[in-house]
This record gives sequence, C-alpha cells and structure tokens, in this order.
Amino acid sequence: MLDALITSKTRVKMLLKFFTNGTASAYLRGLAEEFGESTNAIRHELNNLSKAGYLVSSEEGRTIQYRANTSHPLYKELRSVVHKYLGLDTIVEKIVVKLGDVKAAYIAGDYAEGKDTGTIEVVLVGRVNEDYLRQLVARAKTLIQRNIRVATWGEQEFAAQRPSLGRLLLVWGEE
Repeated sequence: MLDALITSKTRVKMLLKFFTNGTASAYLRGLAEEFGESTNAIRHELNNLSKAGYLVSSEEGRTIQYRANTSHPLYKELRSVVHKYLGLDTIVEKIVVKLGDVKAAYIAGDYAEGKDTGTIEVVLVGRVNEDYLRQLVARAKTLIQRNIRVATWGEQEFAAQRPSLGRLLLVWGEE
C-alpha cells in the first residue's frame, strides 16, 4: 500500500523509521548503514522530508540528528498511515481489546526502532486468555501478512523485566 503510493523505497523506509515511533532519531551515516543505501540517496530523502517540514534536525557534536516533527499538522495522519501499513492498528483492534484484563500493549524489537523486518514483537501487560490469544494472533498474522510474537507479563513481572526489554512503543493503555 505505502510503497505503491510512494515510489521511493528509501522514503518509505524513512517514513517507517520516523513515524512508527515519534521519538526515533537517526543521523545520515547511521541510516545509510541501516538501510543499506548510499549516503547520497539518504541525504536526498532527508533533505526532501526536512524541507517539507516532516522531519526536524538538531546538531549533536559533528553529526546532525533527524527525527519526526511531531508538531507538523500531518504528523498524526502520517503515523496512522504507517501504523496501518505495518498492521499495528489491526493488532490492537483484533488482539488486545478482546483478551481480558490487559493494562498495556507495547511493540518491542525492531518495529519499536522503526524497522520493518516482518516480525512484530508484542508485549502485553496484564492477565490474558492464552487460548484466545493464540487464535487471535493466528488470524492477525493472516490479515497483516507478518509474523507476530507475543510475550505476556503480569504487572510486577513487567516492571522487573522492563529495563532489559530495550525500546518499547506503547500502542494501547497508559504509562
């Protein structure tokens, strides 16, 4: 869907990187390495997205860090399109809401970093119906055509394990 609308694969990767998680930031050479693209291609897209106001930049030492402009009038819409492309809206709608006493749902791993690797890692906090969870995950995998791995934690277990889980992106619930 997104790659049919936007023909630049590099631009699609950048939109995924910066609009999956509004706190994600990156610099030119890091993006070139992560995407396996030339620095010229990355620079071109960074300039286009910055000029349009979708990205903001700041100097940190000798590098320029880029991140999504969360105050841009289209930020929420772009984030929504990216989440739909990745299937995050379907995961929340089809899985989390119907599971039981779920306090929060997080995206972990590569997707929390803004990388589309094909496997979405979900962390659920609370008590869930495990049998129903397996059924819903199987259906959601078919709908979004991506692998889904789910970890469930009680609130105390989650609090103890959270520092070792890396970056988490809250997609449902409250912090």
